[in-house]
Amino acid sequence: MTTAIHTELDADGILLLTIDVPGQSMNVITPEVQADLAAAIVRLKTDEAIKGAVLTSGKASGFMAGADLKGMGALFGGAALPEGKSKMAALFDGVFGLNRLLRDLETCGKPVAAAVGGLALGGGLEFILACHYRVIADNPKITLGLPEIMVGLFPGAGGTQRLPRLMGIQPALMYLLQGKNMSPQEALGFGVAQAVVPADEVIATAKAWVKANPTGGVQPWDTKNFKMPGGPATALNPNFAQVFVGGTAMTHVNAGDNMNAPRAILSAVYEGTQVPMDTAIRIESKYFAKVVADPQAGNMIRSLFISKQAAEKGARRPKDVPPAPTKKVAMLGAGLMGAGIAMVSAQAGIEVVLLDSTQEAADKGKQYTADRLAKKKTPADKAQAILDRIHPTTDYADLAGCDLVIEAVFETREIKANVTKQAQAVLGADVIFGSNTSTLPITGLAEAWDKPENFIGIHFFSPVERMPLVEIIVGKKTGAAAIAKALDYVMQIRKTPIVVNDSRGFYTSRCFGTYVQEGLALLGEGTVPALIENVGKQMGMPVGPLAVNDEVGLDLSYKVGQQTRADLGDAYKPGPADGVIAKMHELGRQGRKNAKGFYIYPEGGKKQLWPELSATVAGGLAAQQPTAGEVKERLLYRQLVECARCMGEGVLETPQDGDLGAIFGWGFAPFTGGPFSHMDTVGIANVVATLDRLAQAHGERFAPPQYLRDMAARGESFYAMAAKKAA
Repeated sequence: MTTAIHTELDADGILLLTIDVPGQSMNVITPEVQADLAAAIVRLKTDEAIKGAVLTSGKASGFMAGADLKGMGALFGGAALPEGKSKMAALFDGVFGLNRLLRDLETCGKPVAAAVGGLALGGGLEFILACHYRVIADNPKITLGLPEIMVGLFPGAGGTQRLPRLMGIQPALMYLLQGKNMSPQEALGFGVAQAVVPADEVIATAKAWVKANPTGGVQPWDTKNFKMPGGPATALNPNFAQVFVGGTAMTHVNAGDNMNAPRAILSAVYEGTQVPMDTAIRIESKYFAKVVADPQAGNMIRSLFISKQAAEKGARRPKDVPPAPTKKVAMLGAGLMGAGIAMVSAQAGIEVVLLDSTQEAADKGKQYTADRLAKKKTPADKAQAILDRIHPTTDYADLAGCDLVIEAVFETREIKANVTKQAQAVLGADVIFGSNTSTLPITGLAEAWDKPENFIGIHFFSPVERMPLVEIIVGKKTGAAAIAKALDYVMQIRKTPIVVNDSRGFYTSRCFGTYVQEGLALLGEGTVPALIENVGKQMGMPVGPLAVNDEVGLDLSYKVGQQTRADLGDAYKPGPADGVIAKMHELGRQGRKNAKGFYIYPEGGKKQLWPELSATVAGGLAAQQPTAGEVKERLLYRQLVECARCMGEGVLETPQDGDLGAIFGWGFAPFTGGPFSHMDTVGIANVVATLDRLAQAHGERFAPPQYLRDMAARGESFYAMAAKKAA
């Protein structure tokens, strides 16, 4: 019985195949889709009354979004191994099944056209590439692409073979390696689509082509005289070799040598384009199976897709609290963070009262939105509607009617307490109050609000409009209503939330700081600065630890350190980074903001490491330099041990929050799936052994917590423990 693809045969003998997966808002490739398509192909081959077919979607949301990543185990045949088959052989058979199915479609002997009225991504695009004719609706918002590389995979249903044969190897690699999307008009220009027509004509146009081309059921690459666009895929064609030389270099620059999928794409395209399609798709499946077999792909899919989607759908929201959408937000502070929060709120349709101590500062905060909307070339009417929602003021009385307060003033308790009390005087303590503090404990700040159960941390990252993460911090007295309100607001502004418990620096600032601090420790020991920076980037971090400290501001690092020292008193433990920051502060080197930090910033030139850096902070370079591997190990494991401490101390409650916060909050190497995925993959016992060795060599900051030792002794992993707890 047909469950996912509905069939309808018209008077002209054209079989309309409408994909409509039950229970899904968007079509995805499921075992049922494959079974139904296989049955339809048999009908196409055997029923003489059928002259051809049109493949389309029954969903208003689009054509198809690709594989069901949550059900990849079922898609690839599950975990059971057939008798006499190795794990890799069974995996190959599983991934090759879809490839073979689409090959059967394009060699069925009858013309098949695709009628595409909405987005076609990943496997969705691969479905239509296997059709002989492709009609796309004329809508610039429609996206077509193969974005699998963004979650550690690559197209495994013929995409690496058909796309180069349609548009040429070089442009195809640009889309495959970068996960780029194309518009209908771009697809038409590249030969990926053959027609772009009004949305209500796609099916009729596709049917007309099938009817007019009874012998059109042959792909160009299956004809004797097929020529690869851009020249033949042989060693005799110098352009062919140059493409892969350039592609390999580009991949190294963009992804380093950390990700498996880019190398697999290059290999699949290089080898596959030199052989017939039947062999080419087997080559593709071979490399796809290798990528899927490595833990990297599973880790990335779990964190970048499954956990991210769950967080954005309210996985951590209290279930028994009614929806609490924000209609009007009081934004206290119109500086860089406050202005950014005001912008994303207004873009989400929320009214914003943007308050600062002077009207000039408040107006400047609103201008922040105006400037960025202009830069994005937002249509004038839409931009004005957004700006009309932002009301700059200095008068606390204007906060009346706001149902959420967000504070983003200077990082001092006194100033924060003052604005908190003034807001409460107008709104009362029943309104939920959120602080955007990045370091100060929420429980202490909540003392300025008469109902601390309504006080919560809502920590944004800079620049707000570009950074996807929001860290929700729960104080000791924060109630369920405040958590629900904060999460509902984050969903409104389309950010990804994590929920953590209160501590100094919370989760993201605390753990990210260790990356910077270890870089400074290495610098203070006389390690070559360029080695520190280059290894940081090579291990998958966005920038080196010295560069990121310059961006944040060395003066801010000094102030935070002084505040922490004052708060903790005798409990404060000086670290090896303290002396470096103190020296830079003494010299007045604040970072990028005054063009003097670990780097220098020549006017009109490219920034470069300060030539006198090592001599100034370390008395010169050490005679014995660490290897790149040793630097990487220290930068990585200093972060890992702090993440583990956060879990052990209860700052984190789930490894999903930990991995999402690390990747989207401070750019922790995405190819690992995050610090907890990485520790699970390495093995907790191995992590503990490495930390013990580092602690012996470099100090107790590397010492593994007892929590981690206990996990190692029990042979446990973070995600297995989380699954057991959730069951």
